[in-house]
Amino acid sequence: MSDPHPGRPPEKEDKRTFLQKVAEFIHPGPDSTEELIEALADAEDNQVIGADSRVMLERVIRMADLTAGDVMVAAPRMDLVNIDAPLDELLHLVINTAHSRFPVYQGERENIIGILMAKDLLKLQRAPELNIRALLRPAVFVPESKGLNDLLREFRGNRNHLAIVIDEFGRMAGLVTIEDVLEQIVGEIEDEFDIPEDNGDIFGLADRTYRVSGDTSVERVAEAFDVQLHSTDPGEVFDTIGGLIAHEMGHVPRRGEHLQLGGLHFVVLHTKGGAVRWFKVSRVEEADAAA
Repeated sequence: MSDPHPGRPPEKEDKRTFLQKVAEFIHPGPDSTEELIEALADAEDNQVIGADSRVMLERVIRMADLTAGDVMVAAPRMDLVNIDAPLDELLHLVINTAHSRFPVYQGERENIIGILMAKDLLKLQRAPELNIRALLRPAVFVPESKGLNDLLREFRGNRNHLAIVIDEFGRMAGLVTIEDVLEQIVGEIEDEFDIPEDNGDIFGLADRTYRVSGDTSVERVAEAFDVQLHSTDPGEVFDTIGGLIAHEMGHVPRRGEHLQLGGLHFVVLHTKGGAVRWFKVSRVEEADAAA
């Protein structure tokens, strides 16, 4: 069949990549990072890229200025495993913290001898004679000044997902995971604590403690535990338990911090966006008995 429009030249397929389109849009090119970010905003306004793409690209650009020390979990808040601890104590830590990897130390907390993966503990079910030490994987150490771009490249290259961060004096400063790095690009990654609100806000755990959402109302928590919960500052009233606990602590709560209030023991399990997402709650007498 003949071409019904013999005089019309065939349309050429646009084979430019997404980044090429962006590069052509911002040509002749910005002179600084801030100008580049402004150019990306203009590209979004002109519908060259979407809002999500613009945010992600901006985060990638800003990540070049970040180091392992900027995103690490500080040493005092690290959950560590003592190689000499009884197996029951070790399992209790693994279950309660719900991490997949744990730095393991011997003697002093700074003496990290390896990394234990929670899933490797399943091997003990089949071979109880195995020593925990045989399950350890080598620990990776990086300086605080390590750039996140380089760190992500190393994580991908050596298939490690966790590194111990060392300060300029050779002391343990904290730890950083591949999730910490990726969150600088894609934003907060939902995890096992991120349960939709309509699924509930207070959950009973096997060890007779409870997981309580930070945005649960103070009234609901008080009713559930049959206690009185009030601020120690007369006249101060808070709607959520997260707001009340943050006020009582006097600062933005960090993971691992704890507080006793109204006969209850609150432990910060998970924070997100400067607010507590989940507490672990028990009655004071039960918390003291477990200590």
